[in-house]
Amino acid sequence: MFMDAHSHILPGIDDGSRNPEQSLQMLEEEARQGITHVVATPHFYARHSDPDTFLAQRAAAAAVLKQAMAGRTDLPQVILGAEVHYFPGIGESEHLSRLTIGNTRLILIEMPEPPWTETMYKELENIYLLQGLTPVIAHVDRYIAPFRTYGIPRRLERLPVLVQANAEFFLESATARMALRMLRTEQIHLLGSDCHNLSDRAPNLGEARRLITQKLGQRALADIHRFEALLIGE
Repeated sequence: MFMDAHSHILPGIDDGSRNPEQSLQMLEEEARQGITHVVATPHFYARHSDPDTFLAQRAAAAAVLKQAMAGRTDLPQVILGAEVHYFPGIGESEHLSRLTIGNTRLILIEMPEPPWTETMYKELENIYLLQGLTPVIAHVDRYIAPFRTYGIPRRLERLPVLVQANAEFFLESATARMALRMLRTEQIHLLGSDCHNLSDRAPNLGEARRLITQKLGQRALADIHRFEALLIGE
């Protein structure tokens, strides 16, 4: 099993795939890179939408994609989720359990630009303590850089969360060393392409996995597989 834990592959729902044809091409590229499972995580912004509207839109987009995939056995399995943007009170929101990944108790959370306040960290903790959901911090690499981490990796280590990083974190020369160190020290648990299209934000997880194997060995991917299994309920 090889998973893309963060993608915008559903057609016509956000700033990702424009149509089912593009979604199929993105899935074909994922398959070419050896990806077997893709988590579709369209953006959810509480300030712009409500869960009922979002879930109806997601269901419609998923139905269109399912029809386009009909009869194809060479494509990755698509698991529905959401990329939920942080909002004040998220730790006590009664709607979060409807936005989890598949049938799991894991939920992908997009945080604001750093630095993060103590209240934000407490909200993440409350998602777990009050709702029994495990936050998955989306694209941690977006919030940190070498020599400017805002203490985020260390703080997240002390919280009941998982951390997802994008493939670019490992592929960019300026951040590759930091990415590999964080993966080696178990500060990263899941990988995603965060793909939106086939041009500037195309699926690229295969290349990152090859680099990780080359630098850290198969054990590093084995550790990732343990957390990937959680996303499909294994």
